[in-house]
Amino acid sequence: MPTWQDQFQQEIGRAQDCRARKNEGQARVCARRAAGVAVREYLSRRGLRALSSSAYDLLNSLSDLPDLPEGTLQSARTLTLRVNEQFQLPPEADLIREAYLLREQLLPGE
Repeated sequence: MPTWQDQFQQEIGRAQDCRARKNEGQARVCARRAAGVAVREYLSRRGLRALSSSAYDLLNSLSDLPDLPEGTLQSARTLTLRVNEQFQLPPEADLIREAYLLREQLLPGE
């Protein structure tokens, strides 16, 4: 069975491949799934049960946890941003970068 690190890397790899093919929508989906893998592992290590398998729901559940640093919450908020009518996020929002940041914030050094 693949480790959470393997699952994270697989999703990030997919996200990067999609971005290289100019499919930013699918890259966002894969980046969110990668972040969801990290959140699920974080919750598991704290003895908390993930109430959903949805990466989007897992990211939103972080806002219910006490004592998370603001940077972690900001990464989760960025990862759950909705696209505009042109199916775009703000130019400064890079979900692949945010998935890496969130992983490091939740599971430092892994």
